[in-house]
Amino acid sequence: MEDPVVEREMTEEEKIDAWLPITSSRTAKWWYSTFHNVTAMVGAGVLSLPYAMSNMGWGPGSVMMVLSWIITLYTLWQMVEMHEMVPGKRFDRYHELGQHAFGEKLGLCIVLPQQIVVQVSTCIIYMVTGGKSLQKFHNTVRPNSHEIKLTYFIMMFASVQFFLSLLPNFNSISAVSLAAAVMSLVYSTIAWTTSLAKGAPQHVSYALRGKNPMENTFNFFNALGDIAFAFAGHSVVLEIQATIPSTPEKPSKKPMWKGVILAYFVVFLCYFPVAFLGYYVFGDKVDDNILITLEKPTWLIASANMFVFIHVVGGYQIYAIPVFDMLETLLVKQLKFKPSGVLRFTTRMLYVGITMFIGMTFPFFGGLLGFFGGFALAPTTYFLPCIMWLTLKKPTRFSFSWWINWIFIVIGVTLMVLAPIGGLRNIILSAKTYKFYQ
Repeated sequence: MEDPVVEREMTEEEKIDAWLPITSSRTAKWWYSTFHNVTAMVGAGVLSLPYAMSNMGWGPGSVMMVLSWIITLYTLWQMVEMHEMVPGKRFDRYHELGQHAFGEKLGLCIVLPQQIVVQVSTCIIYMVTGGKSLQKFHNTVRPNSHEIKLTYFIMMFASVQFFLSLLPNFNSISAVSLAAAVMSLVYSTIAWTTSLAKGAPQHVSYALRGKNPMENTFNFFNALGDIAFAFAGHSVVLEIQATIPSTPEKPSKKPMWKGVILAYFVVFLCYFPVAFLGYYVFGDKVDDNILITLEKPTWLIASANMFVFIHVVGGYQIYAIPVFDMLETLLVKQLKFKPSGVLRFTTRMLYVGITMFIGMTFPFFGGLLGFFGGFALAPTTYFLPCIMWLTLKKPTRFSFSWWINWIFIVIGVTLMVLAPIGGLRNIILSAKTYKFYQ
């Protein structure tokens, strides 16, 4: 006679983990990682790539685009590999891997502030992008109507986020994320095909858009940040992988990597045609959002702006959920609040409200991309995974792996130092003429 199976009662820690957003559901399929990663990466950034090219020129711009695609794919692979590098343990959050690499306190101090800045700044930028896209849609559809302030469109975007933020975890927003990923491919395709249909006019100029060498230098730095922002999505990679089931026989890295490869193929299809064809057609006259430069056909541009709106609705949630997880972990594990729907509702409504307020107050789209792209996104995407890899995997000195990681670290640090300079200058210039809540 077989012994009856005795179900073990969950510990208090396990109950909390089952409530927290990142660890509450591990039933995701491999294709979830595809559209979550596409939604995390392709977003506001793709629309600024022709503008970045116009500030760098064909040579440096093309090199930076290709290098960014290669480097970020490599560092994403590193993170996928390191997710379960310790048998029986999963590093479900970026800062947990950092703590394993650098120590409990130092790892938290190095990774957590950067991750918070990445995710909060991206949510703010998506607030602005969502509002601007909705405003552009309205102005395109009803060009002769009474002008509505950008502030109100940002509030409309935020109202959608107040509702979606009630969904508990990544798997619960999978349909939203899928729609967002599809929209990113659609509006990117609209951007480059419409540009190509217009054709390059005879008077198009590919000269750097600055009026003097100093201005060109600052613009170049800002363009580095624009490209860094476009390729950033690594701050949520481990959190996405945490939703995939894993066993010793079938570790999560296999389905995750399968999804990542498809995601990067989609990224290639979105980014390179938009960047190169947008710059080819408009040259130094392209705006920091190519959909603003494209004015006709009216119905198509209106549709593209609505698709951008739908995309950043999902993109906001992809970056907000890890922040919700951090806040709820702090409240429940450190401050000993009881896990409840009221606690979750209050925390998330406050977060959406704060990002809405900041987005309405400082909607400097181009400058924000460059500043945050260099300051926060470059470390978490371009070189922090390489440093962790060298620390944990310890490749042989002067081996191919050792050299590649150090080269990427140097490129990433250079990006981190230079890009915010140009972005900060653009923010200051925009602030001089900006009137609040217009």
